[in-house]
Amino acid sequence: MPPPADIVKVAIEWPGAYPKLMEIDQKKPLSAIIKEVCDGWSLANHEYFALQHADSSNFYITEKNRNEIKNGTILRLTTSPAQNAQQLHERIQSSSMDAKLEALKDLASLSRDVTFAQEFINLDGISLLTQMVESGTERYQKLQKIMKPCFGDMLSFTLTAFVELMDHGIVSWDTFSVAFIKKIASFVNKSAMDISILQRSLAILESMVLNSHDLYQKVAQEITIGQLIPHLQGSDQEIQTYTIAVINALFLKAPDERRQEMANILAQKQLRSIILTHVIRAQRAINNEMAHQLYVLQVLTFNLLEDRMMTKMDPQDQAQRDIIFELRRIAFDAESEPNNSSGSMEKRKSMYTRDYKKLGFINHVNPAMDFTQTPPGMLALDNMLYFAKHHQDAYIRIVLENSSREDKHECPFGRSSIELTKMLCEILKVGELPGETCNDFHPMFFTHDRSFEEFFCICIQLLNKTWKEMRATSEDFNKVMQVVKEQVMRALTTKPSSLDQFKSKLQNLSYTEILKIRQSERMNQEDFQSRPILELKEKIQPEILELIKQQRLNRLVEGTCFRKLNARRRQDKFWYCRLSPNHKVLHYGDLEESPQGEVPHDSLQDKLPVADIKAVVTGKDCPHMKEKGALKQNKEVLELAFSILYDSNCQLNFIAPDKHEYCIWTDGLNALLGKDMMSDLTRNDLDTLLSMEIKLRLLDLENIQIPDAPPPIPKEPSNYDFVYDCN
Repeated sequence: MPPPADIVKVAIEWPGAYPKLMEIDQKKPLSAIIKEVCDGWSLANHEYFALQHADSSNFYITEKNRNEIKNGTILRLTTSPAQNAQQLHERIQSSSMDAKLEALKDLASLSRDVTFAQEFINLDGISLLTQMVESGTERYQKLQKIMKPCFGDMLSFTLTAFVELMDHGIVSWDTFSVAFIKKIASFVNKSAMDISILQRSLAILESMVLNSHDLYQKVAQEITIGQLIPHLQGSDQEIQTYTIAVINALFLKAPDERRQEMANILAQKQLRSIILTHVIRAQRAINNEMAHQLYVLQVLTFNLLEDRMMTKMDPQDQAQRDIIFELRRIAFDAESEPNNSSGSMEKRKSMYTRDYKKLGFINHVNPAMDFTQTPPGMLALDNMLYFAKHHQDAYIRIVLENSSREDKHECPFGRSSIELTKMLCEILKVGELPGETCNDFHPMFFTHDRSFEEFFCICIQLLNKTWKEMRATSEDFNKVMQVVKEQVMRALTTKPSSLDQFKSKLQNLSYTEILKIRQSERMNQEDFQSRPILELKEKIQPEILELIKQQRLNRLVEGTCFRKLNARRRQDKFWYCRLSPNHKVLHYGDLEESPQGEVPHDSLQDKLPVADIKAVVTGKDCPHMKEKGALKQNKEVLELAFSILYDSNCQLNFIAPDKHEYCIWTDGLNALLGKDMMSDLTRNDLDTLLSMEIKLRLLDLENIQIPDAPPPIPKEPSNYDFVYDCN
């Protein structure tokens, strides 16, 4: 007979004694269990003791987390969090440097536990640490020459403990003094500083900027980009990551009017070329956190274009009209300008109208009206002027080549540029906040100071080339744009390392090649639209859906490792969830690290019967997406969030590792509840499998035309003499 679900078998250690094997009744109060353990070792004052995990985490057992204890767990009897916090609070104020160092080391380790952190913070421990950083470092620095390692370790442990305590979100960041900020900034500004101290100082500055508007202003006064740049030129990737994170935080929190100024400073300090040389092209792999920070920097840089993208052109603004005149002048400079006599006014207007038509504007009389739509607004005109000035030969060739055509196959440069700019902004998601977990940065955008403009210049030439290959007319404009978008997207997925490499990728993606790719992906899809084939599809579809359902449920039985997102992405925590083989129970539980392969059912302590599930909700409807915090603002995380609602007010919240796992789990859970599987993955799988099955069934009918209607039934024969009785 299996043991009751509330009984957990554990081992409990106590220094100097043999470990005890115990059965813990989860229904009993934790204090009663601790008293029972203390009585077994004849220890008085059981209220001064607590249980904690004996593994590397050393986390305390509390009434909130006691359900996480699994069979076979090794626990340790130790002093209570309150006692431990009191003792450490006194020890870190010791006059002995060795005792202080040892106490700070213990504090840095214990501060990761939220139970201990709460007790230490209740003793005003944060204020004590900040005072030690503000005033104590001067006293330590006097000893630095004779005991430099001790000083570095002491400060490092102090800052580590501070970072861990603040990560729990118990204390507001707004409570810190300018003196403390100045001191942390001074550690970053020094050229020769211990790596661990520098790393933690950068982490503190990043958190200050992200969590408090007032602190952003104070940090921005103390830290300049010039002081951060040298840290990027080192060889330590973790320091480089934290440095870019601080730059991103300053960029993200800067007021709108300050961002462009900051971007100009970044350009002056050659941040892009330094990152390209010392990070992207360094002789080492880029880890996920660095890739995320580079992605954030890329997004924030492109978001500077949002203002121009959403600015309409003012047809009465002469300075803006002059840009259009400049485009005309560069393209048709060889033609003589009309004289200024009063009689030539009509002639000049006629010439301008003719030239604007050649330039491909929709409104030939007043092309300024073409730029009143947002997006792309004035950004399109900026791109056109950049192309005309920096790639003048290509610009003149495209304009003159198309303006001289008489066969209605001319590619309208003006209209194309406006639509292309809008399309590129959509591809790069200009104006959207960076994703919380995304690390999709493109190295080629770090190879040029005007990377978006150069990106446009390459793509407008591609558009002109594709237009000619398609022999398109104005009626085919949208078709051409769709092909160009596919070409650009396919080239970007290869992550070219430079703009030249991107250009060469596009050369290989001609219109003919795109047609071949489409044909191989669709395989004559049009042939499957006849009525007999559609009837066959309807007959086969239930079988295919059942196959997909079984695949989804099998994947749920295998299980998935989910990541717990918190304010600081660098401390990943994992949990695992899987469906029982009989499809009746969901097993789940926390993990120390990301698992290699499946996690056994018996190691997942928590259970949720499928019969108790009331509903599955996704996106904004999820309880954890309605909570106050940064995650609910993030579109990418919203798209990966789903929750299981059960009992009255209980829920199990998920954030899928990627879109594929999100579809697998939402489909599987809906299948368990007897609902339709509605994900994009199901639609794609259904299309693929239906197509394959139909092709297999039609193999014998190759090169035979399938009629739309069944053949007519022949007339009855005049006699049945050809029928024989076989009996």
